[in-house]
Amino acid sequence: MTLDAFNALPDERAAEALTACCGAHRWVAAMIGSRPFTSVDALVAAANDRWGETNESDWREAFDHHPRIGESRSVRTQGHRATAWSAGEQSQAASADGQIKQELAEVNAAYETRFGHIYIVCAAGRSAGELLAMAHSRMRNDSATELRVAAEEQRKITELRLRKLISEAT
Repeated sequence: MTLDAFNALPDERAAEALTACCGAHRWVAAMIGSRPFTSVDALVAAANDRWGETNESDWREAFDHHPRIGESRSVRTQGHRATAWSAGEQSQAASADGQIKQELAEVNAAYETRFGHIYIVCAAGRSAGELLAMAHSRMRNDSATELRVAAEEQRKITELRLRKLISEAT
């Protein structure tokens, strides 16, 4: 969709589109209130600013809209667009061999037990081995540090998806 088309969407449809990018409802509402955007860069800058105004509760809500690395289902139901984007972003993890998939499942479980939320990472362009190594490395973080790292990964995912949203054909 074009930026002009996005700016012209009714609030409900804009919320659906934005939720595919980031599932934190407070962020979505703030983004709707920030329209119209004059450029994609202005859209991304506003998204980053609005994300900077969110808190731990918002971050966890956003995380719940993602499937675990190597899986296809999220805690909260995703729309078609977000499901397709997640599948594409995680395509290398999904096509990994059985051993790596098993190790990803194990580190996902250990991570959730340790930190209380899914292992969230901007997986686009990363191999399953890279994602696994990153998860093991992040397991050494304390809870507060890891929550900030995960929130930054969510910000990266949101930016990637906003750029996809505006470049989609109508």
